[in-house]
Amino acid sequence: MELCVGGDLFTYLEKRDFTLSENRAAELTHKLATSIFYLHSYGIAHRDLKPENILMTDPSDTAELKLLDFGLSKIIGPNEKCEEPFGTLSYVAPEVLKHKPYNKSVDIWSLGILAYLMITGCLP
Repeated sequence: MELCVGGDLFTYLEKRDFTLSENRAAELTHKLATSIFYLHSYGIAHRDLKPENILMTDPSDTAELKLLDFGLSKIIGPNEKCEEPFGTLSYVAPEVLKHKPYNKSVDIWSLGILAYLMITGCLP
């Protein structure tokens, strides 16, 4: 496993008083979106995207990120739905909380929450 000495994204944000430039937030959001696109192209839904499941390669302002903790992930077919209530409360999509069938798009909701956190410094 690659050594990532920058800690998780939450710690990375905390050390910056939850203040990132709009450009840096956009860069990190794009990298996360690319990671999610890659997973989804193989039918994998992460289902627990949150700052604590994203590691930073180093503590610098140019650190790369690495997605981890696939313990709740699941392979979901193109027309398949899930109903298991997995995820972390602050980042999970509404359909999961309402115990309604969902697909890989729940990761996109979590990405939006992460982007909001990086831009505003707080949860919606």
